[in-house]
Amino acid sequence: MKPVSTSLIWITLLVELGVAAAVSSSLARSKTFKTLLLLRHRSAGETAKLVAMFVSPLVAGVAIRIRVHDFLAADVSFEATILLGILLGPLAAMGGGALLAVPALLHGEVLSLPVNLMVGLVAGIFRSLVDAEDVWSFSPLIDLSIYRWVRRNLKRPHLDRQILLLLLISGMQFLISQISRLRPRRYFQLWSDDGILELCICLCAPVVVGIPLKIWNQIRIEQKLEEQTRLLLEAKLDALQRQINPHFLFNTLNSITSLVRSKPELAREMIVKLANILRILLKDREAFVPFSEELAFTDDYLDIEVVRFGDKLRVVKEIAPETLGVVVPSMLLQPLLENSIKHGLEPRIEGGTVTLRSRITPEGRLLVEVEDDGVGIAPGRPVAGEVGRGGIVRPGTGIGMKNVRERMQVLYGDSAVVEMESRPGRGTKVKLLMPVIEGAGGGWGEMRDAVADALRGLRRVERAG
Repeated sequence: MKPVSTSLIWITLLVELGVAAAVSSSLARSKTFKTLLLLRHRSAGETAKLVAMFVSPLVAGVAIRIRVHDFLAADVSFEATILLGILLGPLAAMGGGALLAVPALLHGEVLSLPVNLMVGLVAGIFRSLVDAEDVWSFSPLIDLSIYRWVRRNLKRPHLDRQILLLLLISGMQFLISQISRLRPRRYFQLWSDDGILELCICLCAPVVVGIPLKIWNQIRIEQKLEEQTRLLLEAKLDALQRQINPHFLFNTLNSITSLVRSKPELAREMIVKLANILRILLKDREAFVPFSEELAFTDDYLDIEVVRFGDKLRVVKEIAPETLGVVVPSMLLQPLLENSIKHGLEPRIEGGTVTLRSRITPEGRLLVEVEDDGVGIAPGRPVAGEVGRGGIVRPGTGIGMKNVRERMQVLYGDSAVVEMESRPGRGTKVKLLMPVIEGAGGGWGEMRDAVADALRGLRRVERAG
């Protein structure tokens, strides 16, 4: 069997890109599809429904390709099976690939089923070996991916999962093209005797896979922004209700009153610090702030607490200078410090020490620790929260701690870690591990600006109402 003509191959490749964009855009308009796609945990029924919604129009495309032989671009079953594998796992991909093979099997292309099953299995195994972010950040701009790969490897040589996925898709495309060449009546796939054209066919497949990922990832980012907006507003409300509650405010004012005559300068300093806290909490806050600004806010809070508790409270800071410019979520540290003082040190007669540390890990991530040497968590006391990998207890039902954990999850996904370690009678340590974001540039700067714009728009609506 002769290969498809050169002109038809070029047209087919271009139309395939359009088909991928059209199908993925149409699915993105479905509220049900978006909800199922972005679920963190799906039941078997939800996964099956998502596969059916994705595969249904593409099964029709395979049937059209068989019926109208020249419309080869309607068949994107190979790329669709890979998408299912890297997004949903091997079982969903193999099930979807089997459905996509049905029209081809009825037409006598008996190798379609085993090939689709193999492709779904390989793509699903790849997904199980990498983080979800590695899949979502896959770029269809091949030259850009290679450029970023070269830059990263010049700094620190390592196996890049983005390039690995690109090579995996291209390699499987080349392999099944050869199967189609050797068994033309048993399996269909584009192939060419021209080496350059065959290379273009292999490189087009990652682009067809990457287009839906980019479209759906945009929806995913928008959902994260909406969730971050909600959590930020909840954090501000929580700060006003918990951080500056009447108990804290009255105790501070009583402390100031007792200092007015004996230590007027110290009383004046406390008034200034209390005013700074109120001013920061009541003004419009950005979603992200430099770590140095977050420390300045907590300094005022800790200085007031030190005056209130006297010698019972000691504060130690071990801050690495290179962490001061890193951008972190705003209002992140105060709930952790408050928990240490209120639940760890206040019940202890002799008080204790709160230690705040920050450093950049060897892997290039920001590590922040809040540790106290207080009473810790009693052996029989239930600890609310999630138990993560390794048995680490993650903070749970406390409003402030829960807010910190949820905001970290929304902002950074699986790349963030919130861990709490407690030893009864010896203290508690909370660790925050997050990616390093320098300044306001790049995608994270855009996310921060977008969140700020959303908050300002929401406030305008509230004022108009």
